[in-house]
Amino acid sequence: MKTNEYYMPTEWRIKGKVREVYDICSNFPDYQRWWPDVYLNIRTAGFDAETGNEVYALLTRGKLPYKLKWNSCKTSETPPHMLSLKASGDLAGRGTWRFKQDGDHVNVRFDWYVNAEKPMLKYLSWIMKPIFRSNHYWAMNIGLESLKRELERRRTAAGQ
Repeated sequence: MKTNEYYMPTEWRIKGKVREVYDICSNFPDYQRWWPDVYLNIRTAGFDAETGNEVYALLTRGKLPYKLKWNSCKTSETPPHMLSLKASGDLAGRGTWRFKQDGDHVNVRFDWYVNAEKPMLKYLSWIMKPIFRSNHYWAMNIGLESLKRELERRRTAAGQ
């Protein structure tokens, strides 16, 4: 494994229905609204030549004082159970979201296989990998809390 390669799995367990959680997590343009601490800007950037799917240009951050510019698009989807994506730019690789109903909860797993291509990250990964990995998990923990708030907001708006 190259020093700038990362595999970072994340597991969330959240009260809800698999369809509602999937609908939120599969709507990339809406991340900026409900996960604003990490997704600073999202805009459409054309269509992917390989998949024909819409590409989104993302500006993201973690807890550390740097930002990442990268593009992402869906590569495959099996609603409401699986969604795969690819990334290019400061982060290059692939990720897969999996959603499984478990009683009144949804088990969510995100497998993120990515290379850090931003020069600072790429060339410092050999020594800073634990810190960069921690930065990712900080962002994902913020994501879980943001997802909980978004589910509550939607339920309140629907009068549930």
